[in-house]
Amino acid sequence: MAWRGRFHRPRVFVPSGHCFRRCNLPKRTLTAALVCALYLFFTQVDLFFRSPTWTTAGRNQVTPRGVLNLGLLNQASAVPTRANVVYITLKSKRLKPANIRGTVRPKLRRKVKRTALPHSNSQNVSETEPPVSSIRIYSRTPPPWLSAHDVGTMRALAGAKILRVEQPPGAPWPLLVFEETRLEESKAACGLALSPVDSVEVFAFHLDRVLGLNRTLPVVSRKLAFLHDGQPSPVVTWEASLDSDGVSLTWVEYQKSLKQRCWVQNVTPKPESGCSAVHHYEWSKLALFDFLLQIHKRLDPNCCGFKPRQQDGCLEPGRHFECARRDGVRLADMVRRRHDPRHLVLTVNKGYFDRNEDNLDFRLLEGIKELPECALSVLRSGRLREKLLQSLFLDQTYWESRGGRPGIDKLIDVIERRAKVLLTFANGHGIGTVDMNE
Repeated sequence: MAWRGRFHRPRVFVPSGHCFRRCNLPKRTLTAALVCALYLFFTQVDLFFRSPTWTTAGRNQVTPRGVLNLGLLNQASAVPTRANVVYITLKSKRLKPANIRGTVRPKLRRKVKRTALPHSNSQNVSETEPPVSSIRIYSRTPPPWLSAHDVGTMRALAGAKILRVEQPPGAPWPLLVFEETRLEESKAACGLALSPVDSVEVFAFHLDRVLGLNRTLPVVSRKLAFLHDGQPSPVVTWEASLDSDGVSLTWVEYQKSLKQRCWVQNVTPKPESGCSAVHHYEWSKLALFDFLLQIHKRLDPNCCGFKPRQQDGCLEPGRHFECARRDGVRLADMVRRRHDPRHLVLTVNKGYFDRNEDNLDFRLLEGIKELPECALSVLRSGRLREKLLQSLFLDQTYWESRGGRPGIDKLIDVIERRAKVLLTFANGHGIGTVDMNE
């Protein structure tokens, strides 16, 4: 009994359940409520410290529904921390998208079968689709070497509605009669539709403008469904003021006029000088232009200055042998305007890009003692390619028909090589430069 008395349980360790049962009902109720409150408090504290967002108390706030991001209060969006929390997402009112002009895809039109152009003097053409110009100018102003008249004419040739097609008697190309445009800078009402093989006419026009010669007529490339199976074809401006008779000169008469320097400084030549009405500077511009493109039809119609090939059109019976009588060879395609006999108009500019540097026609430069300063400055500046690319890019149909940038670069490569040959020839033969913007 002593051992049990020594180690008996003290009265202060009576089980709590026994003490709780001995308390009256009000005390038991208060005790139960206090225990529940303490349990809920420590449970919430434990959840708070277990949450990964408790360290960002400066930006987040614990709420009964989870953690509220204070930076998103304006958007009224709560991010819950527990998966079993139910919350409401406010959806903004869905607005109907605005119908912006130009963004709606047009309906596809059914293609209309077109018939070939019959052989008649005049044929009406009904265009079911509205004309769209392929001339693209993304800047406020066009390149400085193109005038407002050039740009307006190009747009008219590329996109004006065609009213009818005429076949002038004896003309190799059909004449397109356009609907009158309201562009003040454009007066083009007709155009000649050339063959697709004459696409070099487009390149020649831009080369003429880049060099500052301004002697060719505006020309663009256009797809005509009723001609050439819709292939891109050059369309050149038709002017009624062109003198079809042209300038009649033999080779010896031409060389003699070069020595006389006809009409320079507005000096009237003597009657015995043999001068024509053409200004002396016109021959220099013509020679430079024809050499770069190797156009031999005007100054060397019988191909006496190079070894002709089959595609050069000089191998007709007996023609090439006429070079032995070269002084009697008559020049061709010398066109002027009736009201402006002093200046030439360069038409039929069919050049050749496949003629090698070792077979160039130097007869085109014979007798030339001076060249236009504006053109040589472009050739010497090293910016010929840049300007030609910028200019040719305007004609989207021609640009794409040549294979885009790679195809255009190949054509410019040929012109740049010939330009180097020309500059070397001019330095070696003492050919000077003159300001010919008279």
